[in-house]
Amino acid sequence: MKDTQKKIPARLALEDGTIFSGFAFGAIGSKGGEVVFHTSMTGYQEILTDPSYAGQIVAMTYPLIGNYGVNSEDVESWRPWVEGFIVKELSPLSSNFRSDSTLERYLADNNIIGLTGVDTRAITRKLRVQGSMNGFLTTENISIPELMERVKALPNMKGADLVKTVMPAKSYSWADGFDCSFAFDGRENKTWCHIVAIDCGAKRNILRHLVDVGCKVTVVPASASSEEIMNCKPDGLFISNGPGDPEPVTYVQKTLRDLTGKLPMFGICLGHQLLGLALGAKTYKLKFGHRGANQPVQNTYNGRVEITSQNHGFAVDIDSMAKANVKITHINLNDNTVEGFVHNELPILAVQYHPEASPGPHDASYLFDLFLEMIKTKKPPTKEQMSLVQK
Repeated sequence: MKDTQKKIPARLALEDGTIFSGFAFGAIGSKGGEVVFHTSMTGYQEILTDPSYAGQIVAMTYPLIGNYGVNSEDVESWRPWVEGFIVKELSPLSSNFRSDSTLERYLADNNIIGLTGVDTRAITRKLRVQGSMNGFLTTENISIPELMERVKALPNMKGADLVKTVMPAKSYSWADGFDCSFAFDGRENKTWCHIVAIDCGAKRNILRHLVDVGCKVTVVPASASSEEIMNCKPDGLFISNGPGDPEPVTYVQKTLRDLTGKLPMFGICLGHQLLGLALGAKTYKLKFGHRGANQPVQNTYNGRVEITSQNHGFAVDIDSMAKANVKITHINLNDNTVEGFVHNELPILAVQYHPEASPGPHDASYLFDLFLEMIKTKKPPTKEQMSLVQK
């Protein structure tokens, strides 16, 4: 499948004054946001539709993107959320038996500006050295001084509550598991417990994993109160991933404090950060974040290294963990940041990375089983349970 690509000049202006010039694909116009890089070789459709990327312009480090097209199944939410998408080379062909459209057409249909023909690894090196920064992506004929004024006017990611922009308007039930019979071979697909999932920008594959391990899932917006959640009569509480700074999301933190000790809890990514804050720890903004499908994380219980999928720009401060009465379970081997913890007394488990992957490996999918064990025992995972090897 091929789109006829009309070459329209486009530029990315970074807040440090650097300008990258290339050509647009997808939509035309202007968009601004925090510019970040992602190191996965595949999975661009999942990245585009992950609500955690709201407010961000994503640059892919892999040089060729778009070669397998897009389809109606590999989406993580009901629409793409990125502000812009940057690739070195856009494949003019999409060749895959599941493909039903091209990446260029998909971005155009969803009013997202793509930029191609630029050195994405130069962008990545700049962000690694100077840190993530705001950028302005445009196809308009704007002067350089005006470009820089547009960049300066963009809001900072630190202090931004973007959860309100991506959370659902009302509660809903989720019943879809994985269609592939070989995906998690050997697990019994029997519903035996009821989970309420707080949707701060949840990926659909997280919900599929919960169904796959035997959960009835009720999804509630991040604004749901503790009373509304308890009225659902859940056996456990899940807190999802999502975009922005966790610190201003005080309404979810309050809900978690109100429910601490009342329900077993499991948090992923932003959910990990929000649980940390609710328990008394602190968070901070990383220099350039972790975004990719090959991040090495070490399980502190058994020394096993898991290759994980990650997407976050904030982290829980390791020096503040003692106040939260928790034990660190996972550490990032690249920079020693906190990647997971369990409460010392209560059935609370949280990880910074994405055990559901999409894209990425499934080394850490055993954590969904640990969540169910917590629901059964009403206790935090034991050392032996945390040392489990994936089934």
